Amino acid sequence: MDSKVELAKPRDFGEIISDTFGFVKQNFKPLLKYFFIFCGFFLLASGASEIITQIQTLNRINNFNSNSFDAPTSPFSVFTTAYFLNLFFLLLEYLSITLMTLSFMALYRQKGNQVPDTEEMWGYFKFYFFRVAGSAFVVTILVILGCFFCLIPGVYLYPIMALVFPIIVIENASFNYAFNQSFKLIKDNWWLTFGVMVVVSIILSAVSAILVLPSAIFTAGNIFLHITRGTSTSVTGVIVTTILKQFSYVFQILSVVATCLCYFNLTESKEGTGLMERINQFGAGQSHTDTTQEEY
Repeated sequence: MDSKVELAKPRDFGEIISDTFGFVKQNFKPLLKYFFIFCGFFLLASGASEIITQIQTLNRINNFNSNSFDAPTSPFSVFTTAYFLNLFFLLLEYLSITLMTLSFMALYRQKGNQVPDTEEMWGYFKFYFFRVAGSAFVVTILVILGCFFCLIPGVYLYPIMALVFPIIVIENASFNYAFNQSFKLIKDNWWLTFGVMVVVSIILSAVSAILVLPSAIFTAGNIFLHITRGTSTSVTGVIVTTILKQFSYVFQILSVVATCLCYFNLTESKEGTGLMERINQFGAGQSHTDTTQEEY
């Protein structure tokens, strides 16, 4: 069995990418279990509201093409209650995935590379939920404002703000401390962090596209028949596509793990906290090497 990934150590670009996949591979079953436990409700709520939104849109299209269109013609008519509910639950879904993964990694490190149990995960999740949620709101506003001003400031802020969440959970920090610390850590390492996030984002986009491709082809064929033969657009394609899309969000775990490994790389390169912990353990006569086999 491969040795377990050590979280707190310096890494170069290639090591961050490889250890991201290595960590998820080694802990795939517990991560998947906690994904459904802590994110399952938001997954279902987001999927249901998206299906309702898409069906409402399809009904407008079908009614319009059958000359019985009586819905409002305003472009703002698409902003229904289901639309805003979908947006709300989607944000909570991303938040829960981020917090679940960071809680897992924080506890995994504390327990000496051992998988945390559900009670420990729940304790972390509920303790940091509102702190991370409030921080996510502020970070999102800052990045949007940065993108609004010629895009470049938003791109610059993106990897910096992404480090805020690992700092909050790993160091039990306030938003103000995490905000300032993220700028200090990324100094002289912006390109490395940004490059990791871009590469992981490209990989996730490709995987998601492959997963949703069959249903997308089905939907496109359905629309073609609708145009050429005048048949009503089926909701089957919408439901299948939405379900696959929701399940593809599990791959967001990779993005969070990569960001957290970037955080550990920066802290170890600048502060060496993990090295000091191992030295202290050695001085206390404790071995930091864990030889216990991980159970699945």
